[in-house]
Amino acid sequence: MNRLRQIIFILFWAPIFCSAQSRTNLWAVRLADHICTSSPAVATDGTIYVGSFEGNLFAVSPDGKVKWKFKTSMEIKSSPAVGTDGTIYFGCRDRKFYALTPAGDLKWTFATGAWVDSSPAIAADGTIYFGSWDTNLYALNPDGSLKWTFPSGGIIDSSPAIGADGAIYFGSHDRYLYALSSDGKLRWKFSTQGPITSSPAIGADGVIYFSSTDGNFYALNPDGIEKWRLHTRGCSASSPVLGKNGDIYLVIYNYLDGRTDGGRLDSISPGGKQNWEWTLADVWNDTTAVALDNGNVYFSWPWGMLVGVLPTQPRIEVIQLAGNIGSSPAVTGKGLFYFTSGWDLVAVAPTNSAPLAKSSWPMFRANPQHTGRVAGP
Repeated sequence: MNRLRQIIFILFWAPIFCSAQSRTNLWAVRLADHICTSSPAVATDGTIYVGSFEGNLFAVSPDGKVKWKFKTSMEIKSSPAVGTDGTIYFGCRDRKFYALTPAGDLKWTFATGAWVDSSPAIAADGTIYFGSWDTNLYALNPDGSLKWTFPSGGIIDSSPAIGADGAIYFGSHDRYLYALSSDGKLRWKFSTQGPITSSPAIGADGVIYFSSTDGNFYALNPDGIEKWRLHTRGCSASSPVLGKNGDIYLVIYNYLDGRTDGGRLDSISPGGKQNWEWTLADVWNDTTAVALDNGNVYFSWPWGMLVGVLPTQPRIEVIQLAGNIGSSPAVTGKGLFYFTSGWDLVAVAPTNSAPLAKSSWPMFRANPQHTGRVAGP
């Protein structure tokens, strides 16, 4: 195992709102009085949508102005997804799933039996999939009517992923990863030794990548047969992302001999071997990294830093923020980053940024709209 040795260049160390002259930090919008963990989605018109733990779904313009906010009755941890017609879909801990128009008006709600922390996935035909703490995976038609439900044996806070053939993949606290056909029938399920809370990623060849709290990272063929597994010496609630060369990046929390030993970012080869690891602070981190087309990988470091790594050279970029990063970043075609830091939604333009990697799954939920649907290279 080769440990990546890096030289750190600090580009900006002051709180984000103290300098309007920063080359990297563009703006910050106060969302709430509590840390926000919903990851923002970006519509094709540039509008950013993000939920807060105070129960609001915000629409923010690309220049950092709040366009509107929609109030629910409980916390929003689910990350929104944006449909092709601009409809915004998200779950809430008030046991409801919501659909809003781009103007912020309610289209419909759908009641479930428990919290909805799972982020939705949107199929090519407009079907919306999401899980609930009531142990069910739901499929809804675009008009909000129920298409079908599939019961698992545990809480579903894993967000589903949709393959090129329409198959739906998701994890459950019952320790299984499930594969369903688009009509809701079970194709197969794969057993692990721990609850699966992270969301799967799908390769261009259909391979499904996911982590379990059992300390293993898995690669499964589309038929459910294990391709390989890598023992990570820790557990992960972070979702994997794929770089343009096929390497996989995963944030892991070390857990050795009954004690914690910090976190790390791992680079894993398509064959299941660890390329390198980058050690983080000893703080739980369930956010997901993002892979860019220039080879850089960015991830959140506890204590409010966005870190960029260029694996082939000994340097990284560090952007200091005012609060801990609570969400996975969304990256636009221009290389702009949006994510929550403390109680703010922030926009940054890292010096070493670039558009997303041309891979099937370069960021959380696959793309800026968070459709959770596999894309071609």
